[in-house]
Amino acid sequence: MNRGFTLVELLVVLAIVALGSASVMWSLRDSSTQQLESEAQRLCALLEAARAQSRANGVAIRWRAVDGGFVIESLQPGSPPPKTYGWLSPSTRATATYLSLGPEPIVAPQSLSLLQGDGRRGSVRISTDGLRPFSVAP
Repeated sequence: MNRGFTLVELLVVLAIVALGSASVMWSLRDSSTQQLESEAQRLCALLEAARAQSRANGVAIRWRAVDGGFVIESLQPGSPPPKTYGWLSPSTRATATYLSLGPEPIVAPQSLSLLQGDGRRGSVRISTDGLRPFSVAP
């Protein structure tokens, strides 16, 4: 009696392993790219919240990049100290130094790019035309 595997059985096992490997590879995205996109979505939401607050209160608000993160601050004298936000990844940085967020309902077109490290590992552009909300540009 022969013991062993037939060629068909080996091919079936190889096909199953190949399909499993391919599905794992496609489900795992580059973590730095995914992290950068998450950061961009988070920043868009914070920028829109600041714009809404600026319009509601009639006070100019500014977004400003700082080392390791950014600040959203009111430009009204006597306002509370600005809140500092850190980036999700320490290697993230922004290309813009500041954005004006109101209080007018229509602001000038503005954009910034978020980079991972020196920019070779990925970048994402966030922009508004002044009327529409901030969004991640393709």
